[in-house]
Amino acid sequence: MGDQTLPDPVLTPRGRGVVDLGALTRVAVFGGVYNNYLALDAAIADARGRGAESLVCLGDLGGFGPRPDRVFPLLRDHEVRVMAGNYDVSVGGGLEDCGCGYTDPRDNRFAQISYDYTYRNTSAENRAWLAGLPTAFTFRLGDARVLTCHGSPRQTNEFLWESGTPDGLIRWFLDRTGADLILATHTGIKWQRRLADGRGLVNVGALGRPENDGTTRVWYALLEASGGDWRAEHVPVSYDHERLAAEMREEGLPEEFVETVTTGWWTTCLEILPAKERLSGRF
Repeated sequence: MGDQTLPDPVLTPRGRGVVDLGALTRVAVFGGVYNNYLALDAAIADARGRGAESLVCLGDLGGFGPRPDRVFPLLRDHEVRVMAGNYDVSVGGGLEDCGCGYTDPRDNRFAQISYDYTYRNTSAENRAWLAGLPTAFTFRLGDARVLTCHGSPRQTNEFLWESGTPDGLIRWFLDRTGADLILATHTGIKWQRRLADGRGLVNVGALGRPENDGTTRVWYALLEASGGDWRAEHVPVSYDHERLAAEMREEGLPEEFVETVTTGWWTTCLEILPAKERLSGRF
């Protein structure tokens, strides 16, 4: 699964493909939808109920779940601002694989099954829409300059795990981009860290599947301006996971995927996990 290295204008966000959203005060940020239109629908309702003025998605609309074309009307009808993740780059560009960044053969086998299904079941119209997505967003949250990315500011499919991301790397990303806060996803497991100088990074988690914690809930992040500062809250979302599981079986998706939805434990994409994150799971 090849790398998808972003052009330099994303590391120094002033170029083509980077869209500025202006000043925001309360914004819901979704990661990794993974075809889970039921969780997306529930998250949109939850975020609006919490007073989110803007909804932003950090990419990976496809993969893992069933019936990818059901995601797109929700995004359009609710005016969710979407940027490209590795799945969106691959599906929109007709590439051979998801560009997920896995190295283990088992991870790659399941990733290929997921990608082939998603590509085959995404309409030509929606593939063209994916091809036109921006590579990043910028906005202001209070006095904070915010930059969004999918994996990291330097690579679409870079995994930034809580246990393996030192403060120095976060500081380097912030210095290089001129941001005070970076928002990312891709790992499927939420975390956040604020540095001593007040800057930070928030991994917003994922909507598409549970985060290997033995519960069926999924997560997004709610960010708000607090005076001149920023605050980020990770918000759990419950949805009809049994209905999703039934649809996955109807579509012939692997039973390993279904088990994750119904139990909350990952059965695939395990080899990429660092030791600390893997030890917290069942397998």
